[in-house]
Amino acid sequence: MYKLHSALGVATTLTPAAPVTLIRPQAAARAARFFVEKFPGKSLYAVKANPSPALLRTLRANGITHYDVASIAEVRLVAETLPDAKLCFMHPVKAEEAIAEAYHVHGVRTFSLDTLEELAKIMRATGNATDLELCVRLRVSSEHSELSLAAKFGAELGEVKELLMATRQAADALGICFHVGSQAMTPHAYTQAIERVRAAIVDASVTVDIIDVGGGFPSIYPGMEPPALELYFDAIYRAAESLPVSYSSELWCEPGRALSAEYSSLIVRVERRRGDELYINDGAYGALFDAAHVGWRFPVTLLRKQESEAELQPFSFYGPTCDDMDHMAGPFLLPADVQPGDYIEIGMLGAYGCAMRTGFNGFTAETLVEVDDAPMASMYEDRVDAPLRTARNGTVVKIGQ
Repeated sequence: MYKLHSALGVATTLTPAAPVTLIRPQAAARAARFFVEKFPGKSLYAVKANPSPALLRTLRANGITHYDVASIAEVRLVAETLPDAKLCFMHPVKAEEAIAEAYHVHGVRTFSLDTLEELAKIMRATGNATDLELCVRLRVSSEHSELSLAAKFGAELGEVKELLMATRQAADALGICFHVGSQAMTPHAYTQAIERVRAAIVDASVTVDIIDVGGGFPSIYPGMEPPALELYFDAIYRAAESLPVSYSSELWCEPGRALSAEYSSLIVRVERRRGDELYINDGAYGALFDAAHVGWRFPVTLLRKQESEAELQPFSFYGPTCDDMDHMAGPFLLPADVQPGDYIEIGMLGAYGCAMRTGFNGFTAETLVEVDDAPMASMYEDRVDAPLRTARNGTVVKIGQ
């Protein structure tokens, strides 16, 4: 793996013909320390956001000891990479064989569920184990988040009483978990969800040992500038402190995007320009899945030795495959004189970017370069609160547009 100082240095030194993934271990380390030091409980990294073994090791070295795994493949990966990590199997619907292997082979003791059928499955697969931490997932609103997670999983308030009572009988430690959706834009998302937790506890009259507020902690993207994470932590702490739970109860969260987004970015090359459409060498089947399929806008900057003085204008991107759907509408703001042969850095792709990549049509990004310049935006340092910022190559970027 190459190591260079900056994204601009990578573009000018390597002049790559294929996309290049940049990693910034220092950014992930900073995010991990932030959660370890400031979140008023235990932080479980949601591995699905970015399962890179190098990233897992960086997070562990900076204090993240618990990992939210959602498949037996993720269980195996983290168990092999971090033998001392605590694994929490937080997918509410699991194969019985996966539960059995997780419990008997990898020492997993923490499982989530949202039905009585899943509870029975867990008990069968573990041989009616008596050392389980079982977290009942409650359905909550995703109205304050950019991507909903409210439709697929979670017990409704009307059905959770029986489930909590049955799980309490089976569990050594009983938890309640929820997920407010990805990229929650206000702390109110969590306080609103915790009120549903309160109602569930009161209705079931059970002793609860774990409150897991899930993921959804945001990062910064164009048009999505959330409040400071400390405000989320404070709101969660105040709401959770008033819950009728065990005096020794634990507070958990499951950050994925917030720990990994700043870890990676991507350098692409412009292969063609057609008006305000740029044909680039990565796209919907690569790291830009979210940009294509859910309209996610990522920060972009032009990488040139000689700074462009052209005005910014909105562009859309086409990826390298033969499909029309390999299209990222944006808009992505770049200097008006961008042309074929130019390199563009696309930022904040550490969350879900690399994890969603395929090799469709033979297009891949195999080159990995470690850089030590700053990520394009950060929730942890040099926070961008003004409507303008200056990119690393000097271009003024309107983050909020």
